[in-house]
Amino acid sequence: MNDPRSAEWFEANRASWDERVPLHVASAFYDNASFLAGRNSLQPYERAEVGDVTGKSLVHLQCHFGQDTLSWARSGARVTGLDFSEPAIEQARAMARDLGVDADFIAANVYDAVEALGGRQFDIVYVGIGSLVWLPDVEAWAHVVARLLRPGGFLYLSDGHPIAQTLADESLTIEHGYFATEPTRWDEPGTYADLDAATVNNVAYEWPHALGEVFSAITAAGLRVEFLHERDYALFQRWPFLEAHADGTYRMPAGMPSVPMMYSLRASKPA
Repeated sequence: MNDPRSAEWFEANRASWDERVPLHVASAFYDNASFLAGRNSLQPYERAEVGDVTGKSLVHLQCHFGQDTLSWARSGARVTGLDFSEPAIEQARAMARDLGVDADFIAANVYDAVEALGGRQFDIVYVGIGSLVWLPDVEAWAHVVARLLRPGGFLYLSDGHPIAQTLADESLTIEHGYFATEPTRWDEPGTYADLDAATVNNVAYEWPHALGEVFSAITAAGLRVEFLHERDYALFQRWPFLEAHADGTYRMPAGMPSVPMMYSLRASKPA
């Protein structure tokens, strides 16, 4: 199960994501109509921390159906998106055509990204929220990232905080191990974008990755971490008691302790 190309976990996860692509495209969560009309799907902190991308080459790993990838293209980057789901890549290509945006989308396992992209190197490797839990081997992933970066380029990772992933939905007590080495096997219908959706391919595997594990994997791959920022809010109703705010964030009510829910990290490849 720890082999990053293991057929058991890979095929289960891909079947789950393939089935959910049309559900996500149609969901209010992704609000694809407003995206096609011009909305930028990236978070303000992401745009600020990545900086000006005009004229820069950017590869988005695990890009799903391409909203964030195309948002970077709208911001001026020369973009490539990669995802293991063929339906997701087909949707991303269709959206790029409809929008008249120049973007390249490739269907491949993220561990095969170097070969799938023909050995190309990029100014920026972007990895968005909810990506690392789907990967069994974060060290192998970090070496892929390093090979995709040109000298002087950087990785930008924005993801859910591993502390939040250990906590129970109702009590905030520890429910899942922080240092667990085995995957969590889920068998649940629906999707985070539509909890009531009827689905068939409901088995999925997720791997916890401690913050130190991620940090160490990135530095072991030869990258230099420039910053690590933690955030005390989520972008969805992670727990039922979180309060929605006008800026699209979900935060703890007054009087409840703050916990880290997201983090972002930037790491550069020496020139």
